[in-house]
Amino acid sequence: MSEPFGYCLNTGTIRGHNLGIVEQVDVAAKAGYGAIEPWIDSIEGYVEAGGSLRDLRRRIADAGLKVPSAIGFAPWIVDSAARRSAGLEQARREMDLVRQIGGTAIAAPPAGAIKRKGLSPYVAAERYRALLEVGREMGVVPIAELWGFSRPLSRLGEVIMVAVESGHPDACILPDVYHIYKGGSDYAGLKLLGPSAIRVFHMNDFPARPPRETITDADRVYPGDGVAPLRQILRDLDAIGFRGWLSLELFNEAYYKQPAPKVAKTGLAKMRSVVRKSLAGRKAGR
Repeated sequence: MSEPFGYCLNTGTIRGHNLGIVEQVDVAAKAGYGAIEPWIDSIEGYVEAGGSLRDLRRRIADAGLKVPSAIGFAPWIVDSAARRSAGLEQARREMDLVRQIGGTAIAAPPAGAIKRKGLSPYVAAERYRALLEVGREMGVVPIAELWGFSRPLSRLGEVIMVAVESGHPDACILPDVYHIYKGGSDYAGLKLLGPSAIRVFHMNDFPARPPRETITDADRVYPGDGVAPLRQILRDLDAIGFRGWLSLELFNEAYYKQPAPKVAKTGLAKMRSVVRKSLAGRKAGR
């Protein structure tokens, strides 16, 4: 069966191993991934230690990897005009780092506003549009990220509305198996999207316990090891024409105690297994 999706390693999955980005690239490549989704602080740490972004870009490319996204936390959505302005400048700097290593997008979660109640999605959309304009200047697309534990952008419908109402051609969203569940949305909403809505989809699974109200990022498990309806999710993603990257994002302390190469290889194998079982019999190719 030809696989419609690419496989990416979000380095949060091996974040607890305290590896530098050069080692993270090596782990991802040797495990067989086609892409890596690094965290901005790891790129900054590399530069602060005297590393060359040109060399890092070459290393990533030579390893056969792409950088479809990166993880940043610029506060673009906050109420304070001064903080938003500073947040946009932070986003600009982070986008420059991503661009220099060959990246094309960066996550844009509601950082700095997770406890903000009553934020109008129309106001959030205006603020997202301002961030998208910075992205246009930098050549890196900010992706509105759903965070199930936040007040704004906690539900699939909210993040979709913000993207739609931004009125910007580059608008897109970053869904996550765990976060859709945590925020209380139904996965069926994914069927209403088109292929341009999603560039990267964060893959993971979660156990039946603890319950949704108390489950945390650290409870995430390998795809297929939990109770998430992954087969239906993947079928729906395939049906809407999603041909982007499934990026493995876990924060499991038990996995951090295992060798990073083992975690990366296991995660990829389990993602592939779930995809193949979900899409067995499909005819369309990638």
